[in-house]
Formats: sequence, C-alpha cells, structure tokens
Amino acid sequence: MFGKRGNEGFGKSAVGTIVPAVVATPVAATPSGPEVFAEPLQDAALSRHQLASPPVVPAPARKKTARTEVYYDTKSQVFSALIDTIDLSQLAKLDGESAREEIRDIVNDIITIKNFAMSISEQEELLEDICNDVLGYGPLEPLLARDDIADIMVNGSGQTFIEVGGKTIESEIRFRDNSQLLSICQRIVSQVGRRVDESSPICDARLPDGSRVNVIAPPLAIDGPALTIRKFKKDKLTLEQLVKYGSITAEGSTLLQIIGRVRCNVVISGGTGSGKTTLLNCLTRHIDTDERVITCEDTAELQLQQPHVVRLETRPPNIEGEGEITMRDLVKNCLRMRPERIIVGEVRGPEVFDLLQAMNTGHDGSMGTIHANTPRECLSRMESMIAMGGFSLPAKTVREIISGSIDIIIQAARLRDGSRRITHVTEVIGMEGDVIVTQDLMRYEIDGEDANGRLIGRHVSTGIAKPHFWDRARYYNEERRLASALDAMDQMTN
Repeated sequence: MFGKRGNEGFGKSAVGTIVPAVVATPVAATPSGPEVFAEPLQDAALSRHQLASPPVVPAPARKKTARTEVYYDTKSQVFSALIDTIDLSQLAKLDGESAREEIRDIVNDIITIKNFAMSISEQEELLEDICNDVLGYGPLEPLLARDDIADIMVNGSGQTFIEVGGKTIESEIRFRDNSQLLSICQRIVSQVGRRVDESSPICDARLPDGSRVNVIAPPLAIDGPALTIRKFKKDKLTLEQLVKYGSITAEGSTLLQIIGRVRCNVVISGGTGSGKTTLLNCLTRHIDTDERVITCEDTAELQLQQPHVVRLETRPPNIEGEGEITMRDLVKNCLRMRPERIIVGEVRGPEVFDLLQAMNTGHDGSMGTIHANTPRECLSRMESMIAMGGFSLPAKTVREIISGSIDIIIQAARLRDGSRRITHVTEVIGMEGDVIVTQDLMRYEIDGEDANGRLIGRHVSTGIAKPHFWDRARYYNEERRLASALDAMDQMTN
C-alpha cells in the first residue's frame, strides 16, 4: 500500500519529491546534561492538520540511552529509506494511530533488511524519533508529553528553556538549525489558519490541546525564531485544587464560588504567568448549566464545562492587510447573540468599553482578565484603555461607568519564589467625588521565607461582615453560605 519493494527491499515512493536525509550535527554540551544533537526534521514531513484525526499523544517520557553520532547516522539512513519507500499521500489519509503503526512496520523492515545492529531500546527510541519528525513537532514532542512543564521557551535553534515547579531551567533540547525551528513554527500556526514568515513575523496560535503559542520570527527576532508555548494541563484545575496548592484558603475558595454563582461582574487582574486564565477557568465552573455563555479570545484557550457555550476568536489580517476581526468586533457582535454572560479572555484595549457597557446592560456575571499588578492599577488601566479608543468622555464619567459595571476584582500574582497566589479579593463600591471607592474582602500577607527560599504567608480577612454584593447573594439564596465563609475567614485571621 505504501511503497514498492525491490531487490533490496525498497523502491521509489509514489510521492514525487524525495527528501534527502540530513545528518544531525552536534551542538555544545550544556551544564545540565551530556552533549546533545539536533533532531532532523524534513520539510516534506506531514503536518498534523493533514491527518484525518489528531495523532495519539506520545507515551510518557522514559529514560533515554546516550545519543551518539552512530545513532544519528543510523537514523538518517533509516529516515532516507523510509521517505524513499512510503507514500505520503496515502499516509495522510490515516488517523494518527494507524499512521504511527504503518511507519513502525516499515522502519522495522528497514532495520532488518539493512542489518543495523541495534538493541531493542535503541530501536524503540529510533521509532519514536522518526514518528515525531514525520507526524509531530520533532524535538518538542518529549517536552509536550511532560505534564510537569508549564512553559516551553525556545530562543532560536540552540537554546530551549522550560518552567518546572515555578522555576525556569535550561533543557537539553536543540534544533538542527533555525530553518527547522521555523518549519515547526509554521506547522503549528497553519493548523489554526495562520501564518508566520518575514511578511508576518508575529503570530499567536494554539495547539490541539488548547496550549497557547506565540511565535516571533526574523527579522524581528534577531537570533532566530522565538517560540513560546504556555502548556495546558490535561486535568483541568478547580478551586479545590488551588486550595490544595496554597493559592487560596478553603474559605476564600467558597467566597469565589459564591461570586461566580451569583453573577457578579468580575475582572481578574495579574501579571504575565500569574495564573489569570487558570483562575478564570476555575470561576466559570460555577456558572449555572442553563446559562448561555459567549467567550471572546485572541487565541481560544478557555475550557468551559457548560453545555451552552459559543466560542469566538479574533482573526489577523490576511496577506493583503484585509479581513481583520478585532476583539472589539467580537465583543460588539456578542451583544446581538443574546448572551447571558460574556467572557473575554484578555482585555487589552478599547474593547474594555464595550465589555463594561455589556456588564451595565443586563449581562451580569460577565468576566475578563487584564494585566495589572494591583486592583487599583487595574482600574487605572481600564480608564487608560478607554482613552486609547478615542472616547472623548470626561474622566469622572469614565470612572462612573467603571464603578457601575465592575463588582469584584480578583488579583493574582506570581511571587518571587515561583508560587502563585490570589493576593486580593476586592469589591468596587462606587464613587466618592471623582474617586472610585474599593474595599478588600481578603488579602495575602507575606510573613517571611523559609530556609529553602520559599515565601511564608497567609490569607487574612479584612473583617467586612456584609459585602456590597450581599443583596445579590441573598437573591440567589447564597447569603448563609457567604456569611459562614466570612465568619470562618475572620476566625482564622484572629
């Protein structure tokens, strides 16, 4: 089916173009491991979106044997024979599991006929590497298969960093050259109908599992393409798990559950990597299943569990500079779709005005995230974003719109030891003169650090017995649970 076998076992493929084998070249050893080699990735390799269904997830990483030049020379010979043998057009019609099995069968035949001396473990590694090159993302596959990695940061072909346990460390993964890295970047972004090249060197995309991807290519990236992947955990986090990790107390978790349940308008504020999107996902789990929810995102990554969800995503301009759909376009269109809640993945510009208008006109319970370091700074940034949109409104009017729309600001932070904490749960009360009035219901106080440099702190109550949204909680029959949570927070603080 996939190739014609001649006297030596292999003949020409039905595919017109035959990709030459490339011998991997060694790169400098890193302090964290032995000498490593770039992984070859052929331009003719299949992209994932060509397959009938997504490929299977690679098996969990196992301890690998030491790589040698002999291994890579063998790999290049096997790869060359595979490309000469296999019919890529037929392979593209198979699902991921079947494609891997077909490649496995042919590679095993190649090894047998050419009489390569390989152990079983070496042969398994060779099969995995070749499948990754043909069907997947080459050297990135082992990192994508690890659940303990939060971020993958590739700074050109020769340097890859990963975040594990809140700390950034250098990985041994290397690419053959910048051309191979750019080829992988193009493969990733093409899956969502986007492109990255010299004419469009910046691109946001996502992997099939929802992981967020950013690519910036030359000439903007001087030392080669820079690829950043924010990985999504396979097991979706909940507020209960955030309690387990110490991001918030059990009583604070109950408070957030009530805030999500009673349809408070919420803005989650925080810096890069502070866990804003994770927290937004956790809050949306407490939306009633009979509500119609519409999400607007630059890159779709929210994972709502409700049955009635419409997901919208912005679109960049095409090569002629036309056809762009902005976040503001999406938010404005949402209002014509009869939403009960609007969830904006990240508010970055003038769309904040349309979101505030929606919050103020019957779409209670809407949510969004924003980059800011404190709740007060969050309010100032929203005011600045409205001004960026060209709205010629008096400052007091803008603040009245903000204070009349936002009920709760939840502040998330990534602390210097790598831990993530919810540092403030803040209510927006209203206006006093020209100033927006807020009050903290809970905040996180740092007491010091232990011998290992881990910060020691605690969540404390501010003693507010009756929050501003009390009547809303009573309307949803949640006032007793709210009172109980606040009392428990007070007792723990005292």
